[in-house]
Amino acid sequence: MNRKGFAGRLARLWIVPVALVLWELATRVAAQPYFPAPSSIVVRIQELWFSGPLTRVLLTDAAIESFGPSLGRLFAGWVLAGLAGVLLGVAIGRSAKLADYLDPILQFGRAVPPPLLVPIFFALFQIGTPTQLAIIVFGVIWPVLLNTADGCRTVDRQYLETARVFGFSRPDVLRRVVLPAAMPKIFAGLRLSLSLALILMVVSELVGSTSGIGYGLLTAQQNFLFVDVWAYIVLLGVLGFLLNASFLLLESRILAWHQRARRTI
Repeated sequence: MNRKGFAGRLARLWIVPVALVLWELATRVAAQPYFPAPSSIVVRIQELWFSGPLTRVLLTDAAIESFGPSLGRLFAGWVLAGLAGVLLGVAIGRSAKLADYLDPILQFGRAVPPPLLVPIFFALFQIGTPTQLAIIVFGVIWPVLLNTADGCRTVDRQYLETARVFGFSRPDVLRRVVLPAAMPKIFAGLRLSLSLALILMVVSELVGSTSGIGYGLLTAQQNFLFVDVWAYIVLLGVLGFLLNASFLLLESRILAWHQRARRTI
């Protein structure tokens, strides 16, 4: 990202303090326990998770017990879904017959809400991490799979014909032509699936879990700790923002060649 683009993004952040001030004023006027002020939420976030020793980067025991399992499930499920989605997507995208056979199954599978399958996953894997990973993988694989298939299916024919003229083998065509051409769509699917993974991580921890951010959120809700509930909500929002920003930074580095190619066209 160049300096001009970075400065432009910073200039747009003025909306954040304005929104926080309006939120603070609205909650103080309403004076409802269900809607605490953001100042109270920030103090509670600091007390819950960021009041530990410097040797642990201020993380408390509660933060380590919550963040570690949750992030582990999130990234494990996302990586597994990403690998499976890319492999299946490449196979489907490069085979019209396979795509025709599997299309009804794919359309059915993507339409099924993952939370509805929680009882089935419990029956298959029992309560625990395998069930939580199954929920995440099933829910986030579709954007990666479908975007990968579409990217591999819509490769410019001129690229493929040029590769054949130069005598590329099928593996070479896949590795040097198809995958680079489909990479922008693959990354778009991975980015969307990362956001879904965060949501499904929380959903998977709301049922049958004894650790993690979702479990903490459920416990706070059951005990009517409204400030704690909002602390978890804000934490998830910030975590989602950081994950998206980190992924965009990684994508800009890996696909820098694609951006340069588009500017030269």
